[in-house]
Amino acid sequence: MTIGAVLLAYAACVGTLSPRLLGRARWISRAPLLAIFTYLTAAWSVLAALGLAGLTLAVHTTALGGGLSHVIGACVIRLRDMYATPGGAAAAGLGLTLTGAVLARTAFTTLTCARAARRQARQHAETARLVGRPEPALGATLVDHPQPAAYCVAGPQPTVVLTTGALQALDPAQLDAVLAHERAHLAARHHHLVAMAGIARQVLPFLPLMRDADAQVTRLAELHADDTALRSHQPGPLATALVVLATPAAPAPSLAAAATDAVGRIHRLLGPAEPPLGAVRRHLLRAVVAALVLTPVLLAMAPAVVALVLGRVPTA
Repeated sequence: MTIGAVLLAYAACVGTLSPRLLGRARWISRAPLLAIFTYLTAAWSVLAALGLAGLTLAVHTTALGGGLSHVIGACVIRLRDMYATPGGAAAAGLGLTLTGAVLARTAFTTLTCARAARRQARQHAETARLVGRPEPALGATLVDHPQPAAYCVAGPQPTVVLTTGALQALDPAQLDAVLAHERAHLAARHHHLVAMAGIARQVLPFLPLMRDADAQVTRLAELHADDTALRSHQPGPLATALVVLATPAAPAPSLAAAATDAVGRIHRLLGPAEPPLGAVRRHLLRAVVAALVLTPVLLAMAPAVVALVLGRVPTA
């Protein structure tokens, strides 16, 4: 089995099995930010593995096949044997096509999504400031609308938007908790994390991991913002505010206080407090995240490392 096949198998396993493993993990809600990075690194690890798989399929007849110096000729022979792929030029062409397709689709999707999100965020923030009025005491833009809603819009000019309906429906403690939640979104740059999950899904929409990561990262961003708000506010006011804001009128691209899984979040806020993850478990999970980042590269480089360790072989 060639290293390219190993990378393809890795991508298939992570892309199909990790949603089940993460879906059963009970630590997810206890460490939402760490869970976000786990989902994102798993998803982008699959993309990296597919791109590197194509390169390793092509390397035998391309990069290592054409006249390197005699000084490293023996190492080239060993590397070529290590990376040898049945199929010759056909396999190389297929590998280059795979790599090119993954890179091109990822780059195009990233550029398109980034431009669209930036444009929409800027337009919406400008519109909110145009039709609303700044409330320095609240640190938000107040918009006249009877529907209770509170949300934030990221971009060049991050803005927290609050409707007059929310201002009338929420008491001071609830309002402070909601505003703290929205500021947490902006401070943690959750919109970037949500965008990365969305890009991965658009690149490979048929993989269960990509679909699951897109939904879970959005949900976990809300949990992380809740946890940040709870550092300075009681859970009761935030939970009751979510009930009031359970049907928000927040347009995309925005992160609204009650936009995602409001019932589950209310139960989480009002239920028994879950103990934080221990230091050892956090370190282990961070090691898993690091492994997801490094594994595709290490797999792709393994034959080269082996060849260098074994040293030269006679060219005759």
